[in-house]
Amino acid sequence: MKRHAVIVSLVLLAGCATQAPYQHPFPSTTPSSFAPPAPFDVPRTISHEVGPGETLWRISKTYGVSIEALMRANNISNASQINNGQTVIVPDTRGPRATVPLFPSLRWTHIVIHHTATEAGNARSIDQLHHKRGWEGGLGYHFLVDNGTNGKMDGQIEVGPRWVKQKHGAHANANGMNDHGIGISLVGNYSESRVSQRQLSNLVYLVKTLQSYYNISTDRVIRHGDVPGKNTECPGLNFPWPEFKSRLA
Repeated sequence: MKRHAVIVSLVLLAGCATQAPYQHPFPSTTPSSFAPPAPFDVPRTISHEVGPGETLWRISKTYGVSIEALMRANNISNASQINNGQTVIVPDTRGPRATVPLFPSLRWTHIVIHHTATEAGNARSIDQLHHKRGWEGGLGYHFLVDNGTNGKMDGQIEVGPRWVKQKHGAHANANGMNDHGIGISLVGNYSESRVSQRQLSNLVYLVKTLQSYYNISTDRVIRHGDVPGKNTECPGLNFPWPEFKSRLA
C-alpha cells in the first residue's frame, strides 16, 4: 500500500507542478528483495560519525534502530540536538541498510556518476573539502557511496543535505546539469584503484531505485566526463562502466 500511495502522490503532483516539503521523505519504492544484504550476520554495536545535515531520524532509518534506542545508548534527551562530526553509538544493528529517501519532483532528468578522486573519505570530510574550495552549501553531490574508509562501511550510501532539501547539485556545472542531474559520487580514485563489488552493487541499487521513481532512462545515466562541455576522466579510467550499465539493464 505504501508503494501505491507514493505513486499516486507523484501523479497528483504532476498536475500542479509543485513539490512536497523536504522534511517528509518517502520510503524506497524498490522491492525489498532487491536491496543489498546487511553487512553483518548478527547484530552488533558500532559507532557512527554524524554527517552534514544528518538527523537522528535518518541515522535510525540507516541502521534499522529506533530513535528511542539511539537516545538511550547516547544519553540524548532531545533528538534534535546532534551535531555534524559527533560520534553516535548505534546498538544492536546489522549495519547500514541501503535506504534511499524519495521526493515527488519533476526536476530530475539525469543521474551523473563521479568519483571523489581521493583514496579515503566520507560525507563529512568531502563536505569540508568542498567548503574549503568555496562551494556554497558544501558537499556538492546528492549521494555518496563509501569505500570502507573514514569509519564508513564499504558500499555504505550517505545521503547529502542537497538531496534532503531537494536543492541543485554542485558537481557538474556545464550544460545546466547541476539543476536537473542527480549527482552520485563513489569515494575513491578510480583512475588508480578499482571499485569493490560491494560498492558497485550498492551503486547499482541506488541508481536503479532513482531511475524507477523518477523515470530516468539508462541512457540518461552518464559519467561526469559525458556531460557536454566537460573534459574529465571522472569517474576514473578504471571505473567498470560497461559492467555497470549492463547491470542497470
